[in-house]
Amino acid sequence: MPDQTTSETRAPGSPAHEPGNRGGSAGGARGVSRRALLGTAGATGLALGAAGAAVGYASAPAGAAPLTSVGAGRAMFHGKHQPGITEGLQARGHLVAFDLAAGAGRKEAAALLRRWSVTAGRLMAGEAAPHGDTGVARDAGPSSLTITFGFGHSFFGRTGLEKQRPAALDPLPDFSSDRLDRARSDGDLWVQIGADDALVAFNALRAIQKDAGHAARVRWQMNGFNRTPGATAHPMTARNLMGQIDGTRNPKPADADFDRRIFVPASAEPAWMANGSYAVVRRIRMLLDDWEALSLSAQEAVIGRRKDTGAPLSGGDETTPMDLEKTDAKGEPAVPINAHARITRPDRNGGAAMLRRPFSYHDGIDQDGTPDAGLLFICWQADPLRGFVPVQRKLDRGDALSRFIRHEASGLFAVPGGAAEGEYVGQRLLEG
Repeated sequence: MPDQTTSETRAPGSPAHEPGNRGGSAGGARGVSRRALLGTAGATGLALGAAGAAVGYASAPAGAAPLTSVGAGRAMFHGKHQPGITEGLQARGHLVAFDLAAGAGRKEAAALLRRWSVTAGRLMAGEAAPHGDTGVARDAGPSSLTITFGFGHSFFGRTGLEKQRPAALDPLPDFSSDRLDRARSDGDLWVQIGADDALVAFNALRAIQKDAGHAARVRWQMNGFNRTPGATAHPMTARNLMGQIDGTRNPKPADADFDRRIFVPASAEPAWMANGSYAVVRRIRMLLDDWEALSLSAQEAVIGRRKDTGAPLSGGDETTPMDLEKTDAKGEPAVPINAHARITRPDRNGGAAMLRRPFSYHDGIDQDGTPDAGLLFICWQADPLRGFVPVQRKLDRGDALSRFIRHEASGLFAVPGGAAEGEYVGQRLLEG
């Protein structure tokens, strides 16, 4: 779990959100359509920021069901990049991989991506799914819903597009920390769904599954969550299930080299990946019983940061640069040599950087009382061979955190650039 993680707050200036859509409504009447409810919210003109959302809840009349800033948040489906990459963490997520059905090829895949793109566009706008909408999300706004599509290594062989397979999509190498379940890894197609409302996210998952029809079958599916926006008194970096602040050193869209590190340049080959990115997906189980048996000081030594504030053990606050040369009273490094935060620093990995956008997960409790919980690790980069792979190799060689985690599933997916108006995702690949 590299230290380059993402904040739960929205990226300032992100084109994926419309500030004018953040509003409140004085009573969501039963049976009102999602579009009508959005119209009501927009008419009120009440704007709430990330910190103001809590005030909106507190001031609502008893019994009212206002469409708050959480419900009114909207991401754009059409654009230069696909949604679900640069947006902040979302409260609920679903990851699902599909394999094309026997006999399905390029034609069927194109029809499927066309259906999925239409559905995604409508749902992200707060409208009903075009086919057989279940009404699960009828009373909600878009809730910052994002739906993102990607292609796995095997997709290209199944569709006769091997010559269009990017070299960056070569299978990831084996790592010593891997305990992979192949049935829950990889896949021809990958879909990431995120929203700030659980019912909106589930409705999208169900619609995507139904749209697959006879063209593709589910290979694996995983559910995740994060803190709900507005749950804290002011915007804060999120915590993971180990209780650690997890998001301090993530690349930011405002960084001068952000696009170069995260997105494939327009001039790259293959051309259909222009403005796209590569997603590494890892299901990382946290061995929470072992972790929680450690003392606070031992936990902080493993990570290299204070648990309460996220500040480096070398001093300062959460955003203070880590002083790797500083020593303690015994002459030992203040930040231990094998601390997770030290090992994952880009300046210790040839500048390797990735945009992390994970979800926590909890899949129940085993018969022996052990929680099946951890991180659905998702990281984005222009080239995984220069992003994820070198960092994970270094973690394999001596990360103190490795004793407390287990990588149980893995996937690598090519995520093309966004679809323009009138296009579907992947059209330049499937019709090029």
